[in-house]
Amino acid sequence: MERLTDDEPVPLATSKGVQLAPITRGFHGRRPTVDPSRIPPGQYLERGFPVLSAGPTPRVDLSAWSFAIDGALQAALSWTWEEFIALPAENPTVDIHCVTKWSKLDTTWRGVSLDTLLEEAHTGAAYVTVWSDGGYTTNLPLEDLTGGRAWVVYEYNGEPLAPEHGGPARLLVPHLYFWKSAKWVRGLTLTLDDQPGFWEQYGYHNHGDPWLEQRYQGD
Repeated sequence: MERLTDDEPVPLATSKGVQLAPITRGFHGRRPTVDPSRIPPGQYLERGFPVLSAGPTPRVDLSAWSFAIDGALQAALSWTWEEFIALPAENPTVDIHCVTKWSKLDTTWRGVSLDTLLEEAHTGAAYVTVWSDGGYTTNLPLEDLTGGRAWVVYEYNGEPLAPEHGGPARLLVPHLYFWKSAKWVRGLTLTLDDQPGFWEQYGYHNHGDPWLEQRYQGD
């Protein structure tokens, strides 16, 4: 079964017969005043952290976990879990935006920048296919992952990333809709040509810029 992110497109999922179970974690109370310029068009402010999932959440043995970069580069790269968390880490605080129209502000993470991971990846590739446990894939231009714009994160709010949110590690690309931030990420394949991922093949926008409301093909 294809794995879902926290940002799964519900209409397409249900057309495939997948039953989605939304879960909102956190508390609800008086909503704070927020600068509306931080919320993309068509979005609303969410204080919890909704989850949409299909099938069982993977439980990963960290002793068997690895992260790989392969494809169009001189030599493939890989890290064990211990090697990965020993890499230089960053602590981004970012706003995230789901294609199902919620936005969550000032989320805090810890992980490794894609600039760090790609430092030794000598490549002429222009695109990336991101792949995860369970067979889920999504595609991005390489330029969307570099320049301090993306991370592979393993902590959220100072705690190990929970499995339902993609732990032990997920991609974080906050300037795009959150389905691009694949959960349970295990690697990147660098490609010369763009290769649409799972949801992109089913009609979702190939790029997914929330500020341009790029939800579906043609948006």
